Amino acid sequence: MNIEQIFSKQLTRDINGVVKAEQKDNDSIYVELDEYVITQELNRHFRAFFAAYAPSVDHSGSAMSGKVGVWISGFFGSGKSHFLKILSYLLENKSVEKDGEGRQAFDFFKDKITDATLLADIKKSVSKETDVILFNIDSRANTEDRENAILKVFLKVFNERVGYCADFPHIAHLERELDKRNQYDSFKAKFAELTSSTWEEERDAYDFYRDELSEALAHASEQSKESAKDWVQQIENNFPLDIQNFCKWVNDYLDSSGDRNLLFMVDEVGQFIGKNTQMMLKLQTITEDLGTYCGGRAWVVVTSQADIDAAIGGMSKGDGQDFSKIQGRFNTRLQLSSSNTSEVIQKRLLSKTDKAHELLTDIFTEKGDILRNQLTFDKTTTADLKSYTDTQSFVDNYPFVPYHYNLVQKVFES
Repeated sequence: MNIEQIFSKQLTRDINGVVKAEQKDNDSIYVELDEYVITQELNRHFRAFFAAYAPSVDHSGSAMSGKVGVWISGFFGSGKSHFLKILSYLLENKSVEKDGEGRQAFDFFKDKITDATLLADIKKSVSKETDVILFNIDSRANTEDRENAILKVFLKVFNERVGYCADFPHIAHLERELDKRNQYDSFKAKFAELTSSTWEEERDAYDFYRDELSEALAHASEQSKESAKDWVQQIENNFPLDIQNFCKWVNDYLDSSGDRNLLFMVDEVGQFIGKNTQMMLKLQTITEDLGTYCGGRAWVVVTSQADIDAAIGGMSKGDGQDFSKIQGRFNTRLQLSSSNTSEVIQKRLLSKTDKAHELLTDIFTEKGDILRNQLTFDKTTTADLKSYTDTQSFVDNYPFVPYHYNLVQKVFES
């Protein structure tokens, strides 16, 4: 038996070394759900998250409004981005296919989780219709917007999710107003008639279609062409961009969509904000106002390399702002570590076939003492270079030795 044959899963399968928030194709999602390993540490974090989130399924209003912020921290390699993606799949109960057979995200976790209370909380959470907007803020935001970058990217991804123009918020606002007045379909039909194209295909280039846009708007809203033209010319200047309006639009969407929740899941927000005090305050205000306006139906879940205390502690407090208020907006805080790397590697990559398990057990029974002697180091200088402790440790880690994981991590860190 050669080394390739001892593993229960093919060595040649595709495995993403780094999980990306924007990578959402069916095959990638299936692999991520199928191979996700819930360590003891992750089990605690899942329990903490769903204990906080599950009550929002039954209850909304002021009781939940202050609990809608979740801050997930962890340094490179801790798995925070993967954890965020898995949460997004679960909350939306995403359906994926393989070999013509469909499975929902919750189905993958029935065997992974043994905690009955946690499983019940997850089942309760996925029972409610939920919109999840998962994105990497660095790839979606425009840093030239400065302190407004946070608000603009939240509005951008929200507009994109509900089917409005993502790149031009003032055009999305026009669409929203027409939709509210039941004139949007009439507008799109007239625009298509005038341009022989669809509004969705051409709206990003609206500057080239100002006359057609004005005429379609006049037709749909039953205004004069002059009034419609004036509206189009002033459309950008009259756009009301502020946090309260954004939160009202989110609330209006939730009200019109029936009983559902909406989650903004933002990867690497701490790295994007850096030490920009104004950006941090904008994030706090968005989270606070979403809780107030939407009554616990809209959540903000973010990841950061630093925990929230460290992120705030690194900022200047010269402006006298109350940073403890920001901390209060993120009621649930989860700090991931890379201490369970070996457990993930053993279960995801090094899982053995039954035949290989028997063979390796026999080898360690015969050669275990020799291996342990050869892998013993001077404890005064290398106390963390752990060897095999027993037969199971040898089977789980082979062809590696337990100290390899820590050693490779230290190489990367250096």
